Amino acid sequence: GHGVLPSMVCSVGEVLDMGYVVAREKATSTFTIQNTSTMSLQYSMQLDSVSPTRHKDRQKIPAFIMSPLQRTEIVGTQNYNGLSVFSISPAEGEIAAGKSQDFTVTFSPDHESLYYSDCLKVVLFGKETARVIHLKGAAREHPMFVEGGVPLDVPVESLAVTSPLSSQEALNGGKVLPLLSLVLSERVKSILLVLEYVEGEGSPVPATAELRVGSIQTAQFASKKGVEFSLENPPLLQQKGFTLQAVKGTVERGQVKSIGVSWVPPADFCANDPPLVTTLLTLKGDIKETYRILFMGKVVYMS
Repeated sequence: GHGVLPSMVCSVGEVLDMGYVVAREKATSTFTIQNTSTMSLQYSMQLDSVSPTRHKDRQKIPAFIMSPLQRTEIVGTQNYNGLSVFSISPAEGEIAAGKSQDFTVTFSPDHESLYYSDCLKVVLFGKETARVIHLKGAAREHPMFVEGGVPLDVPVESLAVTSPLSSQEALNGGKVLPLLSLVLSERVKSILLVLEYVEGEGSPVPATAELRVGSIQTAQFASKKGVEFSLENPPLLQQKGFTLQAVKGTVERGQVKSIGVSWVPPADFCANDPPLVTTLLTLKGDIKETYRILFMGKVVYMS
């Protein structure tokens, strides 16, 4: 007899990012697996989120506590309704020698979160894991988003559905204080941009980073225009050595605009007191959102 090794080629890499969608809407992505061996391949597509050992695997200290800057959770946020955030079709079958099979991944989030994720495994003959694909996606209640910088939040959330005003309503006899209601309804998210300027070798090159402002393509808000953005206090940023490619602009539906940031240490720079400048980024779409952007400049000395 002859021993034959099963082999296959997948059209996606280690990560399949579904991008941003509006909560309670769906997004799909298709990839292909080609059987490059001389035998038929029996396959099954397995998601870690529905693994029978998932509960046992999660009985450990969360990774974000051990290493807050490295987010290693494979199975992230899950739907409140109990249904899988990600699904794949077909889930099992057989690919003949030399043939290909298309697979469709569906992303169906039911609430806002930036940390939907799962792990998809292609298992051959019920035994061998031939491919591991990390599935990612994010959902917003409104068709706009900002990304970039160092994460300042916790990537793990409770599955309990809570209202940010319920406890205050109880304390106030059912009447929410107007000012408190305003503060809670317009919570400001923070983003940290760290720009490291390397000094000591060759010609100095400005430190760079970027923010990305996006407008989600959605049928739910089809009648709305794109997203307008604006950054406050450009003179203060320039005084501290920060330069922005754009301080205001418009992003059309389904598009993402990058705002480049560069930094060169100013003449009065002190290594023991690196500059930290805070400004506000305002988005205007179907609603108005405000982000607190923290710009930090650091000098790295090369020997």
